[in-house]
Amino acid sequence: MPQSEYIGISQVTGPFILLENAGADAFYGELVDVRTPGGKVRRGRIVSLSEKATLVQVFSGTDSLVPDSTRVRLLGRTLQVQLAPSIVGRTFNGLGEPADGCGPVFGGKRTDVNGMPLNPMARQYPKDFIHTGISSIDTLTTLIRGQKLPIFSGNGLPHNQLAVQIATQARLMGAENFAVVFAGIGIKHDDAEFLTRELAERGRTNNVVTYLNLADDPVIERIATPRMALSAAEYMAYELGLHVLVIITDMTSYCEAVRELGVAAGEVPSRKGYPAYLYSDLASLYERAGVVRGRSGSVTQLPILTMPNDDITHPIPDLTGFITEGQIVLGRDLDGKGVYPPIDVLTSLSRLMKDGIGRGFTRDDHPNVASQLFASYSHVQDVRSLAGVVGEDELSKIDKQSLAFGEMFENKFLKQGKDEDREIGHSLDMAWDILSTLPRGDLTRVSLDEIKAHIKNQ
Repeated sequence: MPQSEYIGISQVTGPFILLENAGADAFYGELVDVRTPGGKVRRGRIVSLSEKATLVQVFSGTDSLVPDSTRVRLLGRTLQVQLAPSIVGRTFNGLGEPADGCGPVFGGKRTDVNGMPLNPMARQYPKDFIHTGISSIDTLTTLIRGQKLPIFSGNGLPHNQLAVQIATQARLMGAENFAVVFAGIGIKHDDAEFLTRELAERGRTNNVVTYLNLADDPVIERIATPRMALSAAEYMAYELGLHVLVIITDMTSYCEAVRELGVAAGEVPSRKGYPAYLYSDLASLYERAGVVRGRSGSVTQLPILTMPNDDITHPIPDLTGFITEGQIVLGRDLDGKGVYPPIDVLTSLSRLMKDGIGRGFTRDDHPNVASQLFASYSHVQDVRSLAGVVGEDELSKIDKQSLAFGEMFENKFLKQGKDEDREIGHSLDMAWDILSTLPRGDLTRVSLDEIKAHIKNQ
């Protein structure tokens, strides 16, 4: 498509510039080059247009632009990313540009970062257990191939450490063609250094593709970063045949960028100032996970978001919960006790777990053990509430056994080392050891045959 160039802009507002009389040549989402009087070029994209005016978002800001002499060139294409088999093991910035000093990506293809619409009838129901090495996830909130399972965290909780641990330990049981795409959105420099150092030291950078958008990068880049990462994941899954786990942190930074740009564009805000289209915008990202019938690869998503003020009803976790298939919630109380990872299993949920565990996937006793752990630990919370009223000394012997079970569950099962990679069989055996401390009458979710097989002296 021939490129059109215009001299002069009519208005500069925040990160936006207004271009007149370009409607006939422009289209929504088109990339533009904005050339300053000094000759420097900034990249932008069209976010709104009509016959008389075109609104352009400038990625690196509008500082020092002179309206009368600024040149705007329409490039005739949308935001794209260069993809090739050689991207595996490399690090890029939020716009998909190399950030590891290894030069550009050669060969391959350029693809639109917004992806292609996927026929719902082409989707295959997610199944198959993905090993993370984290007992509380693998046993109680199991991650399934093709699932989108977010992690709800809070400021100061160790979600970055957990993200790195999963990225370096995750694998699809029985498959060698497994890869990870790691995307950081609006992260601080020390966090970025921690992430890259940990990935390198754990020796998993050879199958990890990293996209990092830093906190001092332009806000508009935060909109592009997850789309870059997901485009790379789709290429690796559906063209290279890999099973790809996409870890994105922090989706709250992405949503804040959407709100900031919406306010700057004069859009009418909705709940807590976020635009009304936030739900559909998040869905356009989360729904890019899945298994496509007839394709050997798959895309699984593990987005991480920090809940403002630990409020799970905030629009970001609330809308995310509607779109995704469950959530893993990090608890501040557990973190205060020194439990890592501080996963609050009673508020966590994996809706697809039942289809990827048990016979043929993990172990036959897995479903019943998980159910018994949930029931027993839920009773622990009731007993702790009672102890807070009457005192622990006034509790019955059975209630004291329940308290002891709760302490063992948190300090032996939930708590594990930051480098500890537990096999699912080991996690299930640990669960049986802890359940064996409870009276036989309390084990109502497991069968007698399972008790005899896994608990001694029964």
